[in-house]
Amino acid sequence: MAFPIQRLRRLRRTETLRRLVRETTLHVDDLIYPLFVTHGRGVKQEISSMPGQYRMSVDRLLEEVDEAHSLGVKAVILFGIPDRKDERGSEAYNPEGIVQQAIRSIKKAIPAVAVVTDVCVDEYTSHGHCGILRDGEVDNDLTLEVLGEMALSHAVAGADLVAPSDMMDGRVAHIRRRLDESGLAQVPIMSYAAKYASCFYGPFREAADSAPQFGDRRSYQMDSCNVREALREVELDVEEGADIIMVKPALAYLDVLARIRDRFPLPLAAYNVSGEYSMIMAAGNKGWIDRDRAVWEVLHSIKRAGADLILTYFAKEVASWIHQGKSF
Repeated sequence: MAFPIQRLRRLRRTETLRRLVRETTLHVDDLIYPLFVTHGRGVKQEISSMPGQYRMSVDRLLEEVDEAHSLGVKAVILFGIPDRKDERGSEAYNPEGIVQQAIRSIKKAIPAVAVVTDVCVDEYTSHGHCGILRDGEVDNDLTLEVLGEMALSHAVAGADLVAPSDMMDGRVAHIRRRLDESGLAQVPIMSYAAKYASCFYGPFREAADSAPQFGDRRSYQMDSCNVREALREVELDVEEGADIIMVKPALAYLDVLARIRDRFPLPLAAYNVSGEYSMIMAAGNKGWIDRDRAVWEVLHSIKRAGADLILTYFAKEVASWIHQGKSF
């Protein structure tokens, strides 16, 4: 039966009807809140390219985590800004490093919050690359040793989940082995399985002071033109022991998300990255788009493409909307 019997607009007529038949729903449990932690006390320094986001000392970080948790956000992911950098990124695995301090503080003050940690040395190396250099290039296997130590130090400090984002070959297997040998087999790994060499990371590199001092990261992050390669990356990480897999960035790679969702049964995360955040904020501040509706639409597109978990700088704000029952 065709028109006029079939009228699809009937179920769009009111907000209540639209909600009743909505196919994709965003829940506060889907959200992971990225946070930047730095040394000092009383520090809350706004990131110029990411309005509304801050570098925070541990005491101010605890306030932010507590507020987010009160809105229902149950997980945060930490990125550290060290007070010292060297060629090897040794602060990354220092038991008294800034992320390790933050983990212990959060788990003591707000134990119900799941603490995820980014495992990559780019914020900690003097050269800004995601691995250890040998003859001017990132050496994959030397880097694995540092990543294993970093992940282990996070887990010992109390991290609920470690998330390697470096894109070295074999990193998941190496980290899994280090955790298991240390009696930490219960700590899961969320692998940045398909992390693309993207222009959308620009604001993050300001936030974390992690821009490479020479060259770029295309020799280890993925070519933005490839999707079959992403499936291979995911398959290898699953074989190596990943518990959750991730696509980064999210918005320009919704097709990759959908392909991975169709093929792999593991929980799937997507990172709504800094450049995606800053574009929406800039256009919203200019009055070119309705900022709140854009956030709502973008996050639902990521969920609709297949993500179970979304890492987003909008997490706290979106949680408040969900808490209030708002819709756009």
